[in-house]
Amino acid sequence: MLRPQARRAIGRVSLSRRLSSQVPATAKMTMFAAINDAMRVALATDPRAVVFGEDVAFGGVFRCTMGLLEEFGKERVLNMPINEQGLVGFGIGMAAVGGTAIAEVQFADYIFPAMDQICNEAAKFRYRSGGEFDVGGLTIRAPANAVGHGGHYHSQSPEAYFAHTPGLKVVYPRDAITAKGLLLACIRDRNPCIFFEPKVLYRSSVQEVPTGDFMLPLGKAEVLTEGSDITLVAWGAQVHVMLKAAARAAEEGISVECIDLATILPWDMHTIRDSVRKTGRLVVTHEAPLTAGFGAEICATIQTHCFDSLEAPIARVCGADTPFPLALEKLYLPDELKVYDAIKQAVSY
Repeated sequence: MLRPQARRAIGRVSLSRRLSSQVPATAKMTMFAAINDAMRVALATDPRAVVFGEDVAFGGVFRCTMGLLEEFGKERVLNMPINEQGLVGFGIGMAAVGGTAIAEVQFADYIFPAMDQICNEAAKFRYRSGGEFDVGGLTIRAPANAVGHGGHYHSQSPEAYFAHTPGLKVVYPRDAITAKGLLLACIRDRNPCIFFEPKVLYRSSVQEVPTGDFMLPLGKAEVLTEGSDITLVAWGAQVHVMLKAAARAAEEGISVECIDLATILPWDMHTIRDSVRKTGRLVVTHEAPLTAGFGAEICATIQTHCFDSLEAPIARVCGADTPFPLALEKLYLPDELKVYDAIKQAVSY
């Protein structure tokens, strides 16, 4: 029979093992490696999953699919013709018969030829069949946003077009960790999802990312810093611009609450509403053009729910209402100083 001291010691060791088993193992990854790891997990855990797109068998333009062909074979990692409408249509058909379709559109700028397939077919499939059929197994990945030298065909942020379409989920990660967790959540969600990947972060975002199976909730914004004077909202790469502006404002004693929206559709109105009721001020910033950008939807909704709490007009800091200019990219983009200026104007209003 064990002495009480021995039993307690064994109990401590057992508890230690249980606690250590609850902490996921991590590995240092870039964002493109985290996306690759998410697809590897999806392919390994779901025999119905297939990755396809232009050049994905060779690793893709940004190397997000490197090694998947060698590991899972040519029947599950497929190169497709340069035909976005065709490859999305292929994904719709595959998902309609129970497959898990992970489609890559090489650049978000080239998703527009597939608009009919996405907005008229994928988004309405469940509705028009009265819930009898769906294409919930479809996920479309697309590199988006500015990269520093992309010009008007490789820098756009098209999330607002798809946010206008009921039946879709539209998601933006801000870093390597959220890229893996949100992508796996999209792949397993039972609704068609569009996953926009800020390509400037593919190699610049490096973090300790959970290995193995790891998901984050869709439709949930995340409060990154708590504050009492003003609320800032952004998504994707613009989150880092927002955080820099908030840090600059904090040096002057301004308390900023920063929120990563993460999911554009359905967006988490409640987290932003509760924050603005506390701070009384709101600045929304995104790379897409100002007019009819998704920031306008946030501003309109928060004005309705928080009118009595507002201490200043809601501000938007966005891209210009022009085609994306290669030579004037720095002038076009909403940078740290522009966001900081909006904070100062709102606080001093």
